[in-house]
Amino acid sequence: KMPGMGGMAQAAQNLDTQQFVRMEAMINSMTPRERRNPDLISGSRKRRITGGSGTVIQDLNRLLKQHKQMQKMMKKMKGGGMQRMMRGMGGMTGGPGGGLPPGFPR
Repeated sequence: KMPGMGGMAQAAQNLDTQQFVRMEAMINSMTPRERRNPDLISGSRKRRITGGSGTVIQDLNRLLKQHKQMQKMMKKMKGGGMQRMMRGMGGMTGGPGGGLPPGFPR
């Protein structure tokens, strides 16, 4: 526990748990076809899903956006993008503005 933080860590953990419960409820309110292809989800389907899961459309939109971002990242990783990304990050440490101070042995 950090001094002065009280129960903030526990509150943050509870918040994360609540978010996962909501996400699960939204996913369970989708048809198997909608789960496989989220692009099928139109306005009326969003209303049905949020009504069945006890959430609001903004929550569902956030979930769909996160899914799309994750899908893009997985495609990049599949095509060797992860290796390129790691090589690019490796070059950041020693360059100007990098992590090591000038004159520090590498």
